[in-house]
Amino acid sequence: MKRAGFNQVSLPLLLLFPQLVIIAIFFYWPAVQAVKSSFFLEDPFGFGSTFVGMGNYLDLLASEQYVKVAVFTVGFTGLVTFLSLSIALLLAVKADKVIRGARAYRTLLMWVYAVAPPVAGFLGVMTFYQGNGPMTEFLSMFGYEFRLGVKYYDTAAAMVAVATWNHIPVNFIFFLSGLQSIPQSVKEAAMIDNRSGTRRFWDITFPLLAPTAFFLLIINITYALFDTFGMIDALVKGEPGNNPMTLVYKVYVDGFRGNDLGGSSAQSVILMVLVLLLTVFQFRVMDRRIHYT
Repeated sequence: MKRAGFNQVSLPLLLLFPQLVIIAIFFYWPAVQAVKSSFFLEDPFGFGSTFVGMGNYLDLLASEQYVKVAVFTVGFTGLVTFLSLSIALLLAVKADKVIRGARAYRTLLMWVYAVAPPVAGFLGVMTFYQGNGPMTEFLSMFGYEFRLGVKYYDTAAAMVAVATWNHIPVNFIFFLSGLQSIPQSVKEAAMIDNRSGTRRFWDITFPLLAPTAFFLLIINITYALFDTFGMIDALVKGEPGNNPMTLVYKVYVDGFRGNDLGGSSAQSVILMVLVLLLTVFQFRVMDRRIHYT
């Protein structure tokens, strides 16, 4: 296979220059400013700042509220990742077997992909509305009063449900593409060796989907950690109070509402370190266990 080559270094650098400028302006410069601000106690009106060293980080580690938010973020990320992946895989397996109306069936499952997280949050508010929300009325038939934005665990359940629903189509598309890329000869050989469809799936099909599943695992964790900000903001109606929130949303609440610029900067630095560790874990540990064909 022939590869494109460059005789001079100037041309590839010129082609990369626009992207490097964008990365420098919208990532590196804000990251440096966040690290710098995390060591200061800043006046919200910009009249001055006081160097406190690691004080902001120590205050976060000693804060019961921050630990509670961190624990909820881990649980929220785990539930959303597991549910969205498992449901999407089940739907992809069923869609791969559909013969009549397959295109319409798959299109209906992919429609949700066009819904942005803030819009999904607004739909979640309508679904779980205390007055006449469909899910609220359904749960009231069993004697349970669902109160979004008032009860902690009710709000958390709504957040998990909406986030899972919003991200299933992405996983569905990738899983369905992975299933359709498996050679028909492999499927026929597996049917000859084992009549059990469940055993064939776990012994043959799922190992072949491992690269796709690994990629989606990282994508879903990143989505649950960062891309659910707009959805959470819509569900808690801009009034977090004692409602559950993720670490990313807490950065916004403390920085833009609490005017704690130093503390919010320290939180953003912790999130950057978390992403870095996740990336290292992805390529150094898990990627070695996946065999690409």
